[in-house]
Amino acid sequence: MSRQPRTQNVTTDAGEARITWVPASTPRLVLAVSHGAGGGIEARDLKALAAALPGHGVTVALVEQPWRLAGKKVAPAPKTLDTGWRGLWPALAAPGLPVVAGGRSAGARVACRTATELGAAAVLALSFPLHPPGKPEKSRADELLGAGVPTLVVQGGNDPFGRPGEFPPGSYELAEVPHGDHGFAVPKRSGLTEEQAMGILTGAVTGWLTSLG
Repeated sequence: MSRQPRTQNVTTDAGEARITWVPASTPRLVLAVSHGAGGGIEARDLKALAAALPGHGVTVALVEQPWRLAGKKVAPAPKTLDTGWRGLWPALAAPGLPVVAGGRSAGARVACRTATELGAAAVLALSFPLHPPGKPEKSRADELLGAGVPTLVVQGGNDPFGRPGEFPPGSYELAEVPHGDHGFAVPKRSGLTEEQAMGILTGAVTGWLTSLG
């Protein structure tokens, strides 16, 4: 495959979605990652992974859900997000490589909910929204714990949707980006630059993907 990114539109039961393929020259797996409810594939963590991983044999598929492609401002219900993701899956699996399902925030929840059903090799959960800000009693831990495949959570140390210390015990792995918020932004007083924060994130993901074999 060429290293040049290319886009592919896919019709799903939730509407038209789009995959931006960032291929590795000799890929061994595909990491399919979707955006959250408040932004698109231009999120800093998704851009960092798309830049770093192809050099490690990982083709990155950046997934835009139908609501986002249609220009809507608000994400639909979780069930509709799952429908869009399911509809994209055959295209994501078409290269014939193992597919790691991933996403940030709402996209991470989708990946966890559908991983076993779709046959994902693993799940990458970026900024998993363990609970709404200030409402720890409204936990979504069951989605994470129910993924049923090897899972890596990468969480900002200061994420109001769930700090690393709030996560329950489970069979998943957890990597922390110190001082990071829900979008992995780090304050100047932390002593970390955005580049360093993204280096921590991409290093953790690269090491974990390598460990999957």
